[in-house]
Amino acid sequence: LYIIITIIIVMNTTISISTEIRDKIKEFGHKGETYEVILERLYDSAKERQLYDLLMDENDCITLKEAKKKLAK
Repeated sequence: LYIIITIIIVMNTTISISTEIRDKIKEFGHKGETYEVILERLYDSAKERQLYDLLMDENDCITLKEAKKKLAK
């Protein structure tokens, strides 16, 4: 019988920000939340928005009518 034990070590770090930025970040939080939780939610929201903007970008797009014309040639 073999037992495998996995140990995960989480390394924390400190970042220096102004009290003004700290207070702005705090506005996004709920009572009892850590800054890590708040920042993770903000990051996820930003990534989601970035993907939305990429998918909805109309640059280099053509209408269906134009696409059908090109296919018919």
